[in-house]
Amino acid sequence: MFEHHENYDRYIPDVMLKKHKKHEEYLNDVYAGMSHEEIYKSKLGTVEDALAIIESGDCIVNSIHGCEPRLFYRNLHRIADRIDPNNPVELWSCVHRWGPEYEVHTNPELKDKFHHQTFFYDGNFRKIHPSGMSTYFPVNLHNYGQELHRCKRPNVVVIGVSTMDEHGYCCVSCDLQWEMESLYSADKIIFEVNPKIPHLPGECAVPVAMADVIIESDLDLYELQDPPIGEAEKTVAQYAAEMVHDGDCIQLGFGGIPNAIGFELMDRHDLGIHTEQIGASMAHMLQKGVVTNRYKNLDKGWSVGTFIIADNFTYEYLNNHPRVLMRRGRYTNDPMIIAQQDNMVSINAALQIDLTGQVAAEAIANIQWSGTGGATDYAYGAYHSKGGRAMLCQISTAKKGTVSRIAPILDPGSIVSVSRNLTDMVVTEYGVAKLRARTVKQRVENLIAVAHPDFRAELRKEANKYMYF
Repeated sequence: MFEHHENYDRYIPDVMLKKHKKHEEYLNDVYAGMSHEEIYKSKLGTVEDALAIIESGDCIVNSIHGCEPRLFYRNLHRIADRIDPNNPVELWSCVHRWGPEYEVHTNPELKDKFHHQTFFYDGNFRKIHPSGMSTYFPVNLHNYGQELHRCKRPNVVVIGVSTMDEHGYCCVSCDLQWEMESLYSADKIIFEVNPKIPHLPGECAVPVAMADVIIESDLDLYELQDPPIGEAEKTVAQYAAEMVHDGDCIQLGFGGIPNAIGFELMDRHDLGIHTEQIGASMAHMLQKGVVTNRYKNLDKGWSVGTFIIADNFTYEYLNNHPRVLMRRGRYTNDPMIIAQQDNMVSINAALQIDLTGQVAAEAIANIQWSGTGGATDYAYGAYHSKGGRAMLCQISTAKKGTVSRIAPILDPGSIVSVSRNLTDMVVTEYGVAKLRARTVKQRVENLIAVAHPDFRAELRKEANKYMYF
């Protein structure tokens, strides 16, 4: 159930809205007459001060990507000796980009003291999952904040923020997937201020008076290094780019291929951006004037995203950018909001697709590989946009060419991230398979046509076996 964006607060638990009012009263009453600098200094402490407020049974939620509170997590293991194993600290997050640095993430002896709950697996979480240190939480990105609170209210928020501006605000610029909802319901709030985090307009600005403890860090932000792009990936990117026209509004998902597609769009004009991830290719598009957002139905003139994960060029270029607006995930990924953008083009990656159009984008058989993220959100939104297109892009094979990513049926235990009812186009290095408004028989023919030639005969044989024709 989704509502127009003017009413989306009605689906947020009351506890968050009530806490918001409490904070307003707190800020107005307690800090009246103090300068922003005085408030900041009254909150400023050490890592030890931040750790001192963490207790057994706390539920901690943190920002991620370019706003990951790296200094805090580097030191969190130091309180293990005072955490009751019968009442461990729960750590709610998504990916932990710097996970190998954190003992709470790598030391299985601490699994009874700290337990990770996550919406999205990366290589770090996949590595620790067998030890029982982490649990996956299935949910679509637009519901991250809401469903987290329905499961268990986080009472501690730790966020990486920019330095304070002249108005007394810091910015959690690089991640707004669940942070604002959590800030307004938390009992204890820790800011990790880092001058390398960019300032940006939007919902990411938070007053320093909200923090209980402020710690300062100058550690590097995580730079996302996409895998090398080979000839097959480049061909996929070129085919996908042909489907993007001047004036379209785009979303680019995680991965090397979506980012490579962005770099293939540098000759377009008047593109718009409404996305979850703002990555390196989007920063370059903005720099070159490819993006103007002039034809967007909502947020006209603004590039809108909910998190930033890229390279240092992107972080530095976006700093104080006057036309990049950070908004909550429950807005950017609300399918009904996405659908209101005409000519919305969604570009994401997939792991496997069956011959009828079912898409496995987050798991390999029964192994959780990543997460649903915004795959369903944008598939639905772009599918229902006037003139919209939703592309799932992948090279045709895996495991050095020995396995076809287009399969007769999904591997047993696979998770369907995108229903075949929402699958629009599948792009490989062999072309574009259009599935929307096609029968199962037509879908099978179109998908076999973009499968690797070495597997086409077997796919056709299996299609007959399953009576798809």
